Amino acid sequence: MRRILLACAAVCSAAGPAAAWEPTKPIEIVVPFSAGGASDQMARVIQGAIQKNQLASQPVVVVNKPAAGGGEAMVGMQKSKGDAHQLLTTSSGIFMTPMTTKLPVSWTDFTPVVMMAQDAFALWVKADSPYKTSNEFIEAAKKAEPPFKVGGTSSKREDQLLVVGMERETGAKFAYIPHTGGGAASTQLAGGHLEADTNNPAEDVANWKGGATRPLCVFSEKPLPYTEKVADGKSWSEVPTCPSQGLNVTYQMLRGMFMPGGVTPEQQAYYVGLFKKVSETAEWKEYLARNALVPDFREGQAYVDFLKTDEERHRELLTKAGFIAGN
Repeated sequence: MRRILLACAAVCSAAGPAAAWEPTKPIEIVVPFSAGGASDQMARVIQGAIQKNQLASQPVVVVNKPAAGGGEAMVGMQKSKGDAHQLLTTSSGIFMTPMTTKLPVSWTDFTPVVMMAQDAFALWVKADSPYKTSNEFIEAAKKAEPPFKVGGTSSKREDQLLVVGMERETGAKFAYIPHTGGGAASTQLAGGHLEADTNNPAEDVANWKGGATRPLCVFSEKPLPYTEKVADGKSWSEVPTCPSQGLNVTYQMLRGMFMPGGVTPEQQAYYVGLFKKVSETAEWKEYLARNALVPDFREGQAYVDFLKTDEERHRELLTKAGFIAGN
């Protein structure tokens, strides 16, 4: 018997450890917003980096599900329990949509994979706007009748929270106009249908480069770190912070990845490794710089701890804004 066990051990050792899990069909990245917005752009950069660098044996497909402020995508992911070929790229909407709609879903229904970065926001105006600083814009807004129209993505989400924050901080009143994505808001601003929007850098940078819009300030405590010139002879680092101009409103949001619940640790580990490789590619680093995202890669317990803290932060912000459903 001892000789048989030893022989088995030798054969098993020669065969090596069991193969790690890998996807067996196309990987689907679900984007809870329309094409052209910041979430969509991130998903497509990830898709391109994976395929160009041959990081996965299966193709990656991006699917946009913008209905219900991202609620459709979240419910769909909840129903896909155990499907290791689906991923959800998300932002703070992972907390905000359920809180503001009573949607019976939570980020805890999903499997956290990684946080890729944090995203800033800016106060954007049309390129030929007479306002050169956020202070000039706010002073004009206080006198405006009817109120200035400010656009953003969805209702009761990050963009509208910033508008509410400006109102609470300054006493100005705005008419918030929700859109299906930041790209749509930028288009409306460029066309003169809005006085401003509160987009992410990624959502307005094309129109900034094209001479249609420009940022007055970023809603960040510190200037953005990127020094390469973008447009108007300015770099992201040269766009002033809103607090430096007297508008004391700040906000950054996560850019992260989730899987459905019910997947195995091996399946989760595969995607953690995949996105770690993505974060090290030239394509991803160039994307961060081009769109002024703050690098912040987290996995495992560090990511979960961030999610718990960020959820409570958003609960407090939404409560103050009166956006919690049923309140």
